[in-house]
Amino acid sequence: MFWYNGSSQNRLVKLTAAISIIVRLLRNLTRPFASRRTFAFDETLVQSLRSLAEHEQRSASDLAGDLLAFALAQYHTREELWQRWQSLSPREQEVTALTCLDYTNRQIAARLGISAETVKTHVRNILVKFNLHSKSELRLVLSGWDFSEWDRDSHRSAF
Repeated sequence: MFWYNGSSQNRLVKLTAAISIIVRLLRNLTRPFASRRTFAFDETLVQSLRSLAEHEQRSASDLAGDLLAFALAQYHTREELWQRWQSLSPREQEVTALTCLDYTNRQIAARLGISAETVKTHVRNILVKFNLHSKSELRLVLSGWDFSEWDRDSHRSAF
């Protein structure tokens, strides 16, 4: 990716700038389209894009295209994950949340009043629905989600 050149401090600054641009692009994309389907970007966004492109020795349009493609991919991934989440039964959602909170199968079983084998079956079904191979992959894919409500009360939804 374009922002991984240079020192770690420079990478952080570049990454922060790129994320800021992506967030603003996504905000503009989620607004209703005008009849001509054009976008109006504020001067700060345009200047940030030009500055980052200059630093990366790329054209602003190439950089904007890459950032937009990345932002759209992230958006679609988030939507796909949400759809998969909604395909889970309420019990599978509980097991998913507790798994992502690093509970073991035995701890989940004790907390939910079910057997460890039942938890294992739920985990297997969850992994199939998310097209994953392990609980660690599940934790990684959902790492940005907030499951703290399940830590306090496993019967309340965090969403």
